[in-house]
Amino acid sequence: MPPIRTYTDWNKRPSDSEEQKEPFRKYFFICEGSNTEVWYFRKLIDMRKELDIHPLIDIRLMEKTGKDIYLSNPKALIEFAEKQKTIVKNKFDIKRDKMVIVFDTDIYKNKPDKFKEIYEMGHENNILAITNPSFELFLLLHYEGIYEKVILPDCNSILENKKIGKRRYITKLFTDISKMNPKENQAVGELAANILTAIKQEKKLNQDAEKALDNLTSNIGKIIQDIINDVV
Repeated sequence: MPPIRTYTDWNKRPSDSEEQKEPFRKYFFICEGSNTEVWYFRKLIDMRKELDIHPLIDIRLMEKTGKDIYLSNPKALIEFAEKQKTIVKNKFDIKRDKMVIVFDTDIYKNKPDKFKEIYEMGHENNILAITNPSFELFLLLHYEGIYEKVILPDCNSILENKKIGKRRYITKLFTDISKMNPKENQAVGELAANILTAIKQEKKLNQDAEKALDNLTSNIGKIIQDIINDVV
C-alpha cells in the first residue's frame, strides 16, 4: 500500500519554546475525490482557529497517494479507511479518534440494497459524510440564499442529476454559479471561508445519511458543526 499523505495544522505553533501537546481527539478525513474535496478540507483545516475549534481537537486530511489516489468506490474507500486505523504511524486511537469518510451516493441511484449494504458496512465504526447527488451540492450551500433561489426551485433536476453534455447537472449548475470548474480549480477550497453559511443552509436539506438515497442530502456541515462543538 502506498504511503498516505496527511495534512494537518497541528505542528504549526507560534513558538518552538511552547509546550507541545498531543491532541485529545483527532478527526481523520478520507475523501472519495482527489481534487475538489482535498482543496476544500485543506482550507478548512487552515481555518481551525477562526472556527474556534478546541485546541486539543485536531483535523487531519489523509490524502491518497500512488495507485490509491483514484480509489473512489465507497466500499473500497471504507476498507481503505479501516486499514489506515491499523497503521501505527497514523496514530489512530480507536478509543478517542474518529474516521470521517466522504463520498457521494449518486452511484447507488436505483440500487437501494447496495446503498444499505454500504451504509451498514461503514457507519458503525466511522462517520459517513455523505452527499446526494454529489459534493458540489454541499459547495453550493456556501452561497448565501442559494437554497431558496436555486436549490429548492430546481430540486428535482438536481436529484435526478442527468448528464448535460459531458458533465452532470449539479456540476454544471455549480460551475454556472461559481464560474469555477470544481474538478480543476483549486479556488473552490476558498469556499470554506463561508462554512458557517453552509452549515446554516444545510439544515434545510436531509442530513440523515441513512435516508440519503431518495433525498437531496448533505451532512458534511453537520459533521463540521459537531467538531466545532466538541469540547473533549
